[in-house]
Amino acid sequence: MAKLIYSAIASLDEYVVDKNGKFDWAAPDEEVHAFVNDLEREIGTYLYGRRIYEVMTYWETQPAEGDDPMVMRDYGKIWREAEKIVFSRTLTMASTAKTRIENSFEPDAIAKLKGQSSRDLSVGGAELAGEAIKAGLVDEIHLFLHPIVIGGGRRALPDGTIVRLELLNERRFKSGVVHVHYRVKR
Repeated sequence: MAKLIYSAIASLDEYVVDKNGKFDWAAPDEEVHAFVNDLEREIGTYLYGRRIYEVMTYWETQPAEGDDPMVMRDYGKIWREAEKIVFSRTLTMASTAKTRIENSFEPDAIAKLKGQSSRDLSVGGAELAGEAIKAGLVDEIHLFLHPIVIGGGRRALPDGTIVRLELLNERRFKSGVVHVHYRVKR
């Protein structure tokens, strides 16, 4: 059975975007980006909410050659090769290949997909991930904590939900970013 993994880049006070919806402070350097790429290679399907999907569509047309660093071109290739499912009540058509739109997030359908998938799934976007966490579907959580406190915005993890975690690994990067990897205890 495949795992459902939630990965998020967050401020030290656990926000993925600030009060104005900005996340420019979260751009990973090459060391962090290369680490993320290695984690993402195992993902067969991305589950997205509309907002994060619209941000991620950049990778569909990101040039394979050009001025972008190799880690970015590598990530673009990884992203384009994976399937994507976007949960949205407003989108009717996908703007990227290997993408389907679903009107609503159905926990039973995701549980079935996990059971049928040969590769892991990733849930992206704090709101959708919160739904998946509350439904008991998330198996692992990766947080990349940036050395910045932004004081408010959208939280990386849902309020009002208790989830017991087991620390599997941690890593500190030269930039001050800290990666923590947890398994959800059942």
